[in-house]
Amino acid sequence: MAQCVQSVQEFIQDSFVPLVAALCSEEAERLTRRNNLSFAELVRPFCRLTSEVHMRDPNNQLHIIKNLKIAVNNIITHPPQPGAIRKLLHDVVSVSQPAEGLVANVITAGDYDLNISDRSVKASVPWYSNWKETLMELNTSTFYSATTPWFESYRECFLQSMPASDHEFLNHYVACMLVVSSSEPDPVEQFLKLSQEQHRIQHSSEYSYPKWFIPNTLKYYVLLHDVSTGEEQRADSIYEEMKQRYGTQGCYLLKINSRVSNRGADEQIPDPWSQYLQKNTIQNQDSYEDYTVLSNKSTDHLISDGIDSEIKDGLSNNFKTHPLQLDHPSGSLDSTDYMKASTSLQDSKKSNSGTPHGACLTLTDHDRIRQFIQEFTFRGLLPHIEKTIRQLNDQLISRKGLSRSLFTATKKWFSGSKVPEKSINELKNTSGLLYPPEAPELQIRKMADLCFLVQHYELAYSCYHTAKKDFLNDQAMLYAAGALEMAAVSAFLQPGAPRPYPAHYMETAIQTYRDICKNMVLAERCVLLSAEILKSQSKYSEAAALLIRLTSEDSDLRSALLLEQAAHCFINMKSPMVRKFAFHMILAGHRFSKAGQKRHALRCYCQAMQVYKGKGWSLAEDHINFTIGRQSFTLRQLDNAVSAFRHILINDSKQPPAQQGAFLREYLYVYKNAAQLSPDGPLPQLPLPYINSSATRVFFGHDRRPAEGEKQAATHVSLDQEYDSESSQQWKELEEQVVSVINKGTIPSNFQPTQFCLNRYSDNSKFPLAVIEEPITVEVSFRNPLKVPLLLTDLSLLWKFQPKDFSAKHDGETKDQGTCDEDMVGTEAIAEFLINSEETKVARLKLFPHQTGELHILGVVYNLGSVQGAVSLDGIDPSVGLQTGKFVSNGLSVRGRQDLEIQGPRLNNTKEEKTSIKYGPDRRLDPIITEEMPLLEVFFINFPTGLLCGEIRKAYVEFVNVSKCPLTALKVVSKHPEFFTFGGNTAVLTPLSPSASENCSAYKTVVTDPTSVRTALLSSASSADFGVGTGGSPEVIQVPLPDAVLLPGASVQLPMWLRGPDEEGVHEINFLFYYEGIKKHSKMCHRVLRHTAVICTSRSLHIRATVCRSNALGDEEGRGDNMLLFVDVENINTSETGVKEFHIVQVSSNSKHWKLQKSVNISGDKDTKLASREKAKLCFKAVRCKNSAENYTFADIVFGNEQIISSASPCADFFFQSLSSEFKRTHVQSHSHASQRAVKQSFDETIRLIQRCSEVDLNIVVLWKAYVVEDNKQLILEGQHHVALNTVGKEAFSFPQKQELPETVLLKFFRPENTPVPPRPTPEQLSNLIKTSLHYPESFNHSFHQKSLCLVPVTLLLSNCSQAVVDVMIDLRHKPTSSEALEIHGSFTWLGQTQYKLQLKGQEVYSLQLKACFVHTGVYNLGTPRVFAKLVDQVTLFETSQQNSMPALIIINNI
Repeated sequence: MAQCVQSVQEFIQDSFVPLVAALCSEEAERLTRRNNLSFAELVRPFCRLTSEVHMRDPNNQLHIIKNLKIAVNNIITHPPQPGAIRKLLHDVVSVSQPAEGLVANVITAGDYDLNISDRSVKASVPWYSNWKETLMELNTSTFYSATTPWFESYRECFLQSMPASDHEFLNHYVACMLVVSSSEPDPVEQFLKLSQEQHRIQHSSEYSYPKWFIPNTLKYYVLLHDVSTGEEQRADSIYEEMKQRYGTQGCYLLKINSRVSNRGADEQIPDPWSQYLQKNTIQNQDSYEDYTVLSNKSTDHLISDGIDSEIKDGLSNNFKTHPLQLDHPSGSLDSTDYMKASTSLQDSKKSNSGTPHGACLTLTDHDRIRQFIQEFTFRGLLPHIEKTIRQLNDQLISRKGLSRSLFTATKKWFSGSKVPEKSINELKNTSGLLYPPEAPELQIRKMADLCFLVQHYELAYSCYHTAKKDFLNDQAMLYAAGALEMAAVSAFLQPGAPRPYPAHYMETAIQTYRDICKNMVLAERCVLLSAEILKSQSKYSEAAALLIRLTSEDSDLRSALLLEQAAHCFINMKSPMVRKFAFHMILAGHRFSKAGQKRHALRCYCQAMQVYKGKGWSLAEDHINFTIGRQSFTLRQLDNAVSAFRHILINDSKQPPAQQGAFLREYLYVYKNAAQLSPDGPLPQLPLPYINSSATRVFFGHDRRPAEGEKQAATHVSLDQEYDSESSQQWKELEEQVVSVINKGTIPSNFQPTQFCLNRYSDNSKFPLAVIEEPITVEVSFRNPLKVPLLLTDLSLLWKFQPKDFSAKHDGETKDQGTCDEDMVGTEAIAEFLINSEETKVARLKLFPHQTGELHILGVVYNLGSVQGAVSLDGIDPSVGLQTGKFVSNGLSVRGRQDLEIQGPRLNNTKEEKTSIKYGPDRRLDPIITEEMPLLEVFFINFPTGLLCGEIRKAYVEFVNVSKCPLTALKVVSKHPEFFTFGGNTAVLTPLSPSASENCSAYKTVVTDPTSVRTALLSSASSADFGVGTGGSPEVIQVPLPDAVLLPGASVQLPMWLRGPDEEGVHEINFLFYYEGIKKHSKMCHRVLRHTAVICTSRSLHIRATVCRSNALGDEEGRGDNMLLFVDVENINTSETGVKEFHIVQVSSNSKHWKLQKSVNISGDKDTKLASREKAKLCFKAVRCKNSAENYTFADIVFGNEQIISSASPCADFFFQSLSSEFKRTHVQSHSHASQRAVKQSFDETIRLIQRCSEVDLNIVVLWKAYVVEDNKQLILEGQHHVALNTVGKEAFSFPQKQELPETVLLKFFRPENTPVPPRPTPEQLSNLIKTSLHYPESFNHSFHQKSLCLVPVTLLLSNCSQAVVDVMIDLRHKPTSSEALEIHGSFTWLGQTQYKLQLKGQEVYSLQLKACFVHTGVYNLGTPRVFAKLVDQVTLFETSQQNSMPALIIINNI
């Protein structure tokens, strides 16, 4: 049970006090009424004696009575009606609400802190720190114990309003005060009349009520004198007469009303009556109704979360203060209501009566009344009771000795001295038995009751015990139960506790009252007394069982109060039973609700909620929250109701859809009512739908235009694209690259990469930049946790804006969103937004900034409503059919807001950040609106999606300036510059529109003369014309705008040539268009536009080329340098693409040092055609160029009718781009060996010279046409492939071959040598130093008959291929050692000098005349001379044999 203000002993003593009746004359009543009090009310505050009282028991022993209280009541001759009592009890409980104390009413049970005050609106969470010490502190302290004043008021009122009964005398009147005014004409006569009236009431048969203790009731004569008006001498004389007539012990002169109303008005006199009278005023229905109205008004303006502190003050289950010191405004709402209401009630009573109670009384009068009660008790009441006890005792002794002696002797003879008590089940139902008033059993009971009233508990127990036996013997069950009840209480109250409390007496009494006598009132009194006694003995479990046993359907109020007390018993046990406490609080709340006690019901549910909250018992939580919401709404505590319903909706509900729909409608209804109370207040936070704030995305700029026919807009960025960190990094690198080029190789410190779309993965640490008049789109992710659809209407963004002129220094004022601010920031609203059950859906909301400044997007604002008929029927999903069109709302919608609060990334850089939890800023919702900037749109016309590898296609790009300011410095940057070109720098190099040439070719072509077939047509071009080799980044390309400026609204179309990448597959090629405004701004310097082209390439041709030195040393021009070029072209295209055949139309060379001279094809075909999987072999002769080293020489060998000018766009563009990408690729590879190169600082220049001999710088472009059949139409496609030849004798390919992975081998562990070996040239490189060539007749006729020796002159040509001076040694003594060679070629001899030593300068050709001697006919190999070469300035001989590439055969014929 809850803690009480009084101890158990005080409570029981005050429950049973001597009753004194008061009978007043009309004039006496008038005197007391001057104080707005009746006589009984006047004396009530003074009815407790302040000193000890002594009396003697029948054995003449002195008995001390402490703290005695008497009760003085007006005589009421009609017993109270049960209905009136019920109403009185209802009102007492209703008015008594939790009092607001200095410390919150908290008890700790296990891991719970339970707030047992008011409605416990603070969220309670398990609180683990030092709870044991706290528990001990709470248990030993009186401040923290949970009190229930409404229960004590109910109990007091219940005991006082119990009707008098015949089977007991505790509430029978012991005495009667006769009160007469001294101002009456004949007071003595008036006393006589009142005495007769009292006699008539007591002894006449027409009055059965009230009950009187004994026939000769004590009459006490009180003369009331009004000091302010009456004559004091007359009063004294009448009093003297009364003393002679009634004795000094039987009368009293009470002087009151000493205060004169016009004097001392400012003096404050205490009002001790109000606390007693308030309980009586409850019976006045009018004042109770006033209270209800007042309490409603006083609660309407109170604001509280009602359930959960997390939402209100942002504490995530962490108390900022000690939980015992919860703040009262949010924690004790009902107490404040009650305080306000009670003061209002007192005010209303004061205003009704005009003056407060006791207005005519002074403090002296107070003392006189107190003295009067003491005199009455000392001289009148207690002597009368003492005398009555003696008389009853004497009567009982005499009567029992005479009339009962025989009966007692017989009983002892047959059954022994002790009469066994029969069990309750054996007793017959004789509760109807009535004793006559003079029956000795009743006299014993009467004596026991008198002793009990004057605290003589030992004698009382003895008498009750005796009476109990007699009643049980007579089967008088009602009487027996009464005796058992009081015997148990007397046993408990005996000083020194000689015997234990007989709880079984009480249980028997309760069972008898309830089951046999059917008297629930008496049973309830028994339970109230016994439970309090058991609680004082810490027998909480037994007390709880007792309280629960008396709950029944006949009284909801009683059941509710007892269940609540049982709940408190459970939580006060040694091991608190918290869940039982909560369960019984729920039961109590339910019964309170049925009894009409809405406030108490609400309080019980809130207290129970503390236990059920956060335990995962969602259905229980839903039930409690729903009831709390309902009760709060009934009590007009709308904020609490809204909070409770909010909880039902936001906790992942396990309820069926129909129930969730009902909860939602209830919430909306309550919320609407709450909103109507403060229509001008701030918009409240709505709980639904959930918003995933971190998933919020912000997009700056206009939506992308869709493609129009052949026009395809740049892909740019849109909210429909998924975020890709790798792609994002690529765009950032591209932008850094172009900014670096613009700023001459450095990136400015204030550079901020352009981010069009901000999300949880992007870098949001800086304030994003948005441009004035360009929309800002915020994508908000909503989730509907319910199983019913939600309808959001009029959904828009909530923002705050601070205008700032970035060109000036002064700032403007901050503007919140309002109707007048549309000229600053335009807001777009979504009229209807439906979220189906358990759906996650995004809404895109736009803002249009019209001024520069700082914008802060705070959240969203919308009307929340439900869709009518949203409950599924027959298992059909209600969301079907709700996808499009107008949705029918059920009319309930409420306006509110939700904030977008995004937590930034966790910081993890410094040690402090790593050891603590710190989060960085996330500024994606705080854009800075900058000044006007140009805005570019790019459209691609005839842009292909599929190409053959190497295919050339011409498309057009349209650039449109859609802003109001001009645009300049347009550049495009891409990681794949070899994919496209805008043409050369000069108009001459850029061909006309494609229609000007045959077959609409993308190339610049010239019709050729048929005679010049297979001979090279020469032209030259500088790499600078095509933007290569100028020192800039090859990836950054200037877009050739006319006048370099694009004016507002202007558009320009430029041709763009594309070349299919050499590798087959799908290619994503990123273009980043960079541009600037004419005016430079402080915030935004440039803008970019992104485009991703997706090209699918299929296989076309594969080209393999080798170059080798020609044996013919002399060419037409007499130069000794020429080479042979072998080109293998294979058609690797699969027929799926519809390509019929490829035609090789031209082979061109581009080099600074070499050029193709002519074709030496064996085939006589003019055109080279390749069907699927066919291969063609082409052979060309290449010679050295004469032109300067700056320009590239282009040589075209044409196989068709048209020459493609390879030195013009686009052929040369793609050649130079492939050249730069090839250079980049090899540069990267060589860069990886930088560490090795660092060791070899002593690399010898001569070795480089040797290596250079075998190097060749020749690039081949193979131009082709492909005939494609598509939709029964023949198309001609054209393209080009590039092969870069670097080394003599080494194969080169048009596309690098994929290297096969080597087989896995065993690991070898070795220690690297410290000294690196100096690099040596390979034998192959050394053998290329000197090129040799033998000149001789192919056949030689000689007559061996005439001359036996045949001498043949042979010229040996030696050509130095390097730039250095070379020492050459020719050795003619070499003989073939293998017998096979001898058999085939035979043997011959060189005549003359057998060894020559020569020195050849760089590029020198030397001719050496030799003679070969043959002895008979045959075929001979003249390639036997061994040639050794070494560099002149080399100490070490790098000597190697210079071998001929093929045998030199001569035929010797005999004539």
